[in-house]
Amino acid sequence: MTNEELALQEKEQPRSRRFLIIFIIAGAIIAFDQWTKWWVIQNIPLNTAWLPDSLEWLSAYARLLHIKNTGASFGMFQNANFIFIPLTVLIVGGILYYVSKLEQDNDWMWVAAGLYLGGAVGNLIDRLTIGAVTDFVSVGSFYIFNVADASINCSVALLILLWIRENRNSQPVSPAEPEENHE
Repeated sequence: MTNEELALQEKEQPRSRRFLIIFIIAGAIIAFDQWTKWWVIQNIPLNTAWLPDSLEWLSAYARLLHIKNTGASFGMFQNANFIFIPLTVLIVGGILYYVSKLEQDNDWMWVAAGLYLGGAVGNLIDRLTIGAVTDFVSVGSFYIFNVADASINCSVALLILLWIRENRNSQPVSPAEPEENHE
């Protein structure tokens, strides 16, 4: 296939390509998130911390701590699945709708959407199947999180970077001040 044919095919099928990117990333995040949560549930008793013996010195800074979170990030709004489940379904639908309408050709936008979608669905699966989200990554006194949470946070950070880059590139350049000639 020539370059012109590839460019024409890309113009004719941009939505299918963007959804492929999103679903591959979201699928990978969901699979890794669910596998890590399964591993934690199988190997670390609830409300117990764990680190390999060789890394025990690290326990004050980082450890795996198996907890169930019925709230949102930072443990806010505990026991609110009746809000979070429909809200997550709306967010997932909103992401898919927004992406289908967006005319931007930046692949990083689709990566961010896939990261957010994967994280949202990963935590939704927990809420629907066990009634709470399994969190297990504990760093210092920071909140305890999981792969899905990290994916959502990375997505938001990427979107902020894309927004900054777009705004920086779209700002008009002011003409340079003429230099004064001092003799």
